Amino acid sequence: MQSTIAMKIAELKRLSNSDSAAASVRGTEKQDTAIAAPKRPWHRQRWVYVCVVGGIILALLVGWLIRAWSNSNHVVAADRLRIVTVTNGRFVRDVAAQGTVIAAVNPTLFAIAPGTVSYSVRAGDTVTKGQVLAAIDSPELNNEYQREHATLDSLNAALSRQEIEIRRQLLTSKQQADLAQVAITAAERELKRAQWAWDQRAMSERDYRRSIDDVATAKLNFEHARDTAGLERDSVVLDLRTRRLERDRQALVVENLKRRVEELNVRSPVNGMVANLGQAEKARIPESAPVVTVVDLTAFELEFQVAETYARDIKSGMTAEITLDGRLQPGSVTAISPEVRQSQVTGRVRFSGGQPPGLRQNERASVRIVLDERDQVLKFERGPLIDEGTHNVYVVHGDHAARTPVQLGAASVAEIEALHGLAAGDRVIVSDTRDFNDAPDLLIAN
Repeated sequence: MQSTIAMKIAELKRLSNSDSAAASVRGTEKQDTAIAAPKRPWHRQRWVYVCVVGGIILALLVGWLIRAWSNSNHVVAADRLRIVTVTNGRFVRDVAAQGTVIAAVNPTLFAIAPGTVSYSVRAGDTVTKGQVLAAIDSPELNNEYQREHATLDSLNAALSRQEIEIRRQLLTSKQQADLAQVAITAAERELKRAQWAWDQRAMSERDYRRSIDDVATAKLNFEHARDTAGLERDSVVLDLRTRRLERDRQALVVENLKRRVEELNVRSPVNGMVANLGQAEKARIPESAPVVTVVDLTAFELEFQVAETYARDIKSGMTAEITLDGRLQPGSVTAISPEVRQSQVTGRVRFSGGQPPGLRQNERASVRIVLDERDQVLKFERGPLIDEGTHNVYVVHGDHAARTPVQLGAASVAEIEALHGLAAGDRVIVSDTRDFNDAPDLLIAN
């Protein structure tokens, strides 16, 4: 036990002597010495200067690009733009449209009464004028015709009977007037005899005065009979006229029904071809139902449609140019509709100088109508969205394009007139510029 304690004490003494020796060792702070930095070579300094100058130039270039970007809302590639030059020359204002060949005469025939239809032709058959195309069996119309015809016969018989009665009445009136005339003659003869007897004083004055009164009475009766006969004649003539008017009115009714009965046989009004049948065979159809359509193959026209902005300038008689199967045909405008449908107006063009052979119904063709021709007009080629209502265009100056207010005039198929804001030689962007959002300037990049 004591030996162990002695060993530990000796170990502690040895550790204490080691710490004292370590503390007595000198530090290294006095071993470091300051040395001056060597100068760089001259070629390394030049590269530093070059890098600084290049940075400055790059900063200036970036600043110029930023300024250009700030002055232009859009940068557009040149190959995306269509640029045309404003020129001064002859301006032809025209309008082009697509149309279809139609028959100028294509009547549709309708049923004039309800009934059962029976066809004698088929669609595509060639027919002649007056040929029966269909027949309508209408018992109602036939019965009405027979009934009205019987009424007409009754009125004719009544009129004949009235004429006989009128002749009898006129004869009676004439007889009375004649009898009154005879009575005047007899009274005058008696008056002469009474006058002779009165002169011979063989007759009393009373009898003589009675003879004079008899003559006056006979004359008065004759005048009354004559006037009565005239009034009777006027009355019976008026009655006869009334009866005749009734008969004539009934005759017109019968004549109209007869015509309608004859029209139950539907006949072709022109030489042509049956386009289509409006009803099925043996179908029961109402009045005014379409029965058949016929087209006249000798008279074709071209029906076209144009925008309503051009319609007011198109007039009947204007010359037109029709392109049909690659061939040009002269024509003239025959009509322009006053009605606008979906911003379109329909018109018709007729072939001039003879109709080309081989035309077919609904065949496609194009038409060009010349509206105006002038010289020394400032103009440029049209774009897809440039028309008379355009108020601003982009005018190109070098690699920039400025949005410029303009006033445009008449427009043709390929060109448009420039009234104000442009000069000959100006370069104008005519492609679609809607994506530019009305930017005041454009930067054109090559």
